[in-house]
Amino acid sequence: MEVVNAIGRRKAAVARVYVVPGKGNIVINDRDYKEYFPSTVLQYIVEQPLQLLEVAQKYDIKVNLDGGGIKGQAEALRLGITRALIKIDEECKPKLKTAGFTTRDPREVERKKPGRPKARKRFQFSKR
Repeated sequence: MEVVNAIGRRKAAVARVYVVPGKGNIVINDRDYKEYFPSTVLQYIVEQPLQLLEVAQKYDIKVNLDGGGIKGQAEALRLGITRALIKIDEECKPKLKTAGFTTRDPREVERKKPGRPKARKRFQFSKR
């Protein structure tokens, strides 16, 4: 099997994922994922699709992560890993779909409007 690549996005974060057969190493921007995401919650988010399919020790994953905050990056990476695993084995798609990992979260930051301090907030109204 050759390199399988996929893209995951969430908010402003973009994760380009490359999966090859290996020993279970996950490298993000040339750093180990446990160093990149010190929080155990974010590490868990990244590992979810691998744990669900029980293939955590089967593949090496190299990731280019860009944009957004750490939570958005972790969720973008989860989607990227999920899409790559589906490309490798189409049989695992129903399992990942029922877990909710295949859905791209469409929520984005709303743009700021002119004449307002933020997207929807208004300046204080003064009657007199």
